[in-house]
Amino acid sequence: MPAGKNIIDKVNQLKEKLADADYRYYVLDEPDISDIDYDMMMKELEKLEAEYPELKTADSPTGRVSGEPTKKFEVVNHEVPMLSLSNSYNYEELDDFDTRIQNLIPEQNYEYVCELKFDGLAVSLVYENGIFVRGATRGDGTKGDDVTKNLKTIRSIPLKVKSDTYKNFEVRGEVFIKKDDFEKINEEQEIRGEKLFANARNTAAGTLKLKDNREVASRPLNIFIYYFRTNDKPPVSHFDNMEILKKLKFPVNNFTKKVSSIDEVKKFCDEIEVKRDSLPYEIDGVVVKVDSLAQQDTIGSVAKSPRWAIAYKFKAKQQITKIKDITLQVGRIGTITPVAELEPVFLAGSTISRATLHNFDEIRKKEIRVGANVKIEKGGDVIPKVVEVIKDKDFSKLKDFEIPDKCPVCKSKLVKPEEEVNYYCVNYFCHAQVQGRLEHFVQRDAMEIEGLGTSIIEVFLKNNFIKDFTDLYELHKRREELIGLERFGEKSITNLLAAIEESKKKPFEKVLFALGIRHIGEKTAKIIVKHFGSIEKLESASAEEISSVYEVGPKIAASVKSFFEDKASLQMIEKLKKAGLNFKIDESKKVKFNGNFKDKTFVLTGSLEKYTRDKASQIIEEFGGKVSSSVSKKTDYVLAGEEAGSKLDKAKKLGVKIISETDFEKMIG
Repeated sequence: MPAGKNIIDKVNQLKEKLADADYRYYVLDEPDISDIDYDMMMKELEKLEAEYPELKTADSPTGRVSGEPTKKFEVVNHEVPMLSLSNSYNYEELDDFDTRIQNLIPEQNYEYVCELKFDGLAVSLVYENGIFVRGATRGDGTKGDDVTKNLKTIRSIPLKVKSDTYKNFEVRGEVFIKKDDFEKINEEQEIRGEKLFANARNTAAGTLKLKDNREVASRPLNIFIYYFRTNDKPPVSHFDNMEILKKLKFPVNNFTKKVSSIDEVKKFCDEIEVKRDSLPYEIDGVVVKVDSLAQQDTIGSVAKSPRWAIAYKFKAKQQITKIKDITLQVGRIGTITPVAELEPVFLAGSTISRATLHNFDEIRKKEIRVGANVKIEKGGDVIPKVVEVIKDKDFSKLKDFEIPDKCPVCKSKLVKPEEEVNYYCVNYFCHAQVQGRLEHFVQRDAMEIEGLGTSIIEVFLKNNFIKDFTDLYELHKRREELIGLERFGEKSITNLLAAIEESKKKPFEKVLFALGIRHIGEKTAKIIVKHFGSIEKLESASAEEISSVYEVGPKIAASVKSFFEDKASLQMIEKLKKAGLNFKIDESKKVKFNGNFKDKTFVLTGSLEKYTRDKASQIIEEFGGKVSSSVSKKTDYVLAGEEAGSKLDKAKKLGVKIISETDFEKMIG
């Protein structure tokens, strides 16, 4: 029997009351009902939704915890890239930033907005018709993981927004765990006899990637929202956006402040640094943004950072401890990295027991010795490092550290190239290097073989199931042996072998990156693949031909050439070819050459009807064009959609050709 009007009204009333209670409790910190009343309303809503399933909607508070574990996090493309910020560490660098802004928007008045820089995980939340439909991690800035179910467990995030003006929009924010809550989590871990978490930031990030959102809901995640984007009624300033977010009942940090000069920015930074330790959450600096969105658009971005914003990082917190030992790590290409083993000490939210010493020159320069008292800090409040040695009365009795001549793992002789500071183990089959190459090969940005982590790789190596990553594609022949291993079962091995088989579909650029050629990162792999098209053409290219490719250069070219001159590398590639991996661009998917785009520079502004900005950019680049974030005299075309901003005005002023979406499609043909 369908629900009557009275039941529908009751359900809607309960939803609104529960949503308002969440807002008052988690955002305003002003609860107006008791926990018992809240629980009774929730149980009543659950009962009505069970009786009338058609009344359960996506915005229902009963759906915050689904009870269904996520099997795999889908990848989400961000319509507008989630850029990272450039850092500044002193007021001279802030002055330099201000001077750049003056030069980029001459004869214009501008204001800044100052915000706290939270130590958490950046996420994006998308709303359609006022309903929260998708949430994703920042990932690499262009794509991230869909963690919608997990974000729904954060009760300060509204599942539905009531607004006549704003219905379709994106917000971004930082997920974090408060200091007190983090201490409670570790107290519970200790009571259960489980390993303590290192710090609040990593715990928040790890929690957001748990596959069971019931477990996520048991963790005290919080969020502050600091970004708003919409085409419904585009706002004019960042500070206005913050006010809009407050009215839409999003959690916005109260320390956000608009100022009129860089001197006021510095004053704000000073005030916040004094308050830093008394705040209930971890911060590591202040974010400074140009307030006007039109001016932000004019100023533009470079690489992966906006030019209209900067992060001012507070001075790193320091502690004094003692070096108990110096051990050596061996990287996947044989790099030897000395590591200081420390007497454990608590610093900036976590217990530190190790710190990188970078290289042996660093040890000599800082006179680092075993037994010495040292001052340590977290570089950028993340990576522990030794700042200086404290030369007390016992320091002179300590011995200088002797640089070893053999690899700590395989005992091969170490080699130091003349032009470098690093020492290397040149034994390609050194266990540590093999392990490192395998971990690199299977990582998400390479072949993405899910379920093949560090511990499983160690087991497979120890049992001689694999000697290098080419052997992964032979594992299906040993299925029954694998199932027989301790802690493994038929289901886990079936899933692993399926993931290995699925990895054969990865494009050539991923395969090239996965090979682990020195100096070849993701971006460089894409550039090389786009230029040469196949492994055969790359293998036969001279160092001069490789280095002539835009953004490659002689150092990378020499590394690539050296790789292909090694017989072991060539044998490895042949084995991977036979296994079915891609070593050339898929011609069926490759967009053919188009003279309308080759060597032309495009700037995109406004919203297109048929294309996301990412898709339009991809088409331009595949046809041989380039996409820039700002308009200049060198711009060939400005592709303008609806609600085009100041880039359109600048294009008109400079006489740059402006094209519509229809013109764009004609150029594509």
